[in-house]
Amino acid sequence: MKNCYVWLLLLAVVISAAAQQKDNRASESLAVIRAGTLIDGKSEKPRHDQVVIIRGSHIESISDAATAKIPTGAKVIDLSKSTVLPGLIDSHTHIFLQGEDPAQGGYDANILNAPLALRAARATVAARRALEQGFTTLRDVETEGAGYGDVGIKQAIEMGYIPGPRLFVSTRAISTTGGYPLEGYAPELDMPKGAQIVDGPVEARKAAREQLDHGADWIKVYMTHRSWVGKNGELVSQPTLTVEELRAIVDETHGWGKKVACHAYGGIGLHRALDGGCDSIEHGLDLDDAAIAQMLKQGTWYVPTISAYYGDWGPADTLGGQRDRLRASVHETSFKKALKAQVKIVFGTDMGGIPWTEPIAQEFSHMVELGMQPMDAIQSATSRAAVMLDMEGKIGVVAPGAFADVIAVSGDPLHDIKALENVQFVMKDGKVFKSAEN
Repeated sequence: MKNCYVWLLLLAVVISAAAQQKDNRASESLAVIRAGTLIDGKSEKPRHDQVVIIRGSHIESISDAATAKIPTGAKVIDLSKSTVLPGLIDSHTHIFLQGEDPAQGGYDANILNAPLALRAARATVAARRALEQGFTTLRDVETEGAGYGDVGIKQAIEMGYIPGPRLFVSTRAISTTGGYPLEGYAPELDMPKGAQIVDGPVEARKAAREQLDHGADWIKVYMTHRSWVGKNGELVSQPTLTVEELRAIVDETHGWGKKVACHAYGGIGLHRALDGGCDSIEHGLDLDDAAIAQMLKQGTWYVPTISAYYGDWGPADTLGGQRDRLRASVHETSFKKALKAQVKIVFGTDMGGIPWTEPIAQEFSHMVELGMQPMDAIQSATSRAAVMLDMEGKIGVVAPGAFADVIAVSGDPLHDIKALENVQFVMKDGKVFKSAEN
């Protein structure tokens, strides 16, 4: 008799849960997107005349328009003359920077003069501009002296106080003594730094623990600092952390189930980054054959940020101008070598280092000009970036079960990649943020 009551109780619980689930589904909003062309972020070829059904914040199904059944009461969004894609992912941004615009004081003034409240307000504008341009996810790789401000912006977005992309944040970043601005001031002055400074494996591990404890999704490490033209015309980059220091950071971060992004231009610092087990190489201006082979062996991600090295060059007859031109030229060679070797390349721009008034999608044109196929470039900013962020199948794809992050453009980005610079429709988590009707 006792067993009978237990089974009846379990049955009642199951029936109640099923009824609750049914009620929840009934209360969720329903939307239907009629897509003229669908690039789903993962397939190698687009599909035409597709119907995407969205329930609440997720994609429920995708089917051919000829056989699709439109749910009663669903809001129909007609993008039948557009190309529909997943929300884009920029894996290297700085929402707390403003392009180091001299009119706004440059990098030093950002830290010395701008109140944190002002920097946070400007960061909200940067986040909104990213979303307006179809970037529904950003990996923001440090606040450049604004402490844990990125954690606050992320929370404000998640709580609905401000519009913005889904954020993966890196908080303060880590470098060494002599390895990050502010610089050039009187040596007796103890100037604030744009990153957290450590020396030795113990300090390095402690810094990683602090940042992870305060909300970092990734840990950002500077493995190189200044760069200049060497005596033989080569690009030289100053190394920062030792392999032992980096290994302490990587070990701690991996123990928390998180990853480490390493800013590394080339040379000693780049090889220390790989030997220390970093998960992604940021910039990677000067990748030699040994570095590429090691990246392939270790499965290291490459986030090249090409656009950042094509503007703001110094005069050609100055040391700085010569360095700027050399950085761009070796970067082109490195990207082509990495592409040919099939290194895992992910889209990243360094926006913030670039003014937020410029198009984020300009990076696509550089990638295609250097030999990447348009579909490959799109996947670098969608499904491939999602894998790096441990969000495979959840973002970066238009697929059942994924978050309803969807954008649309009027042109065909497979024939003209610049079409992605003019996004006309943006949906994030099932909510329309931008449409041609707005």
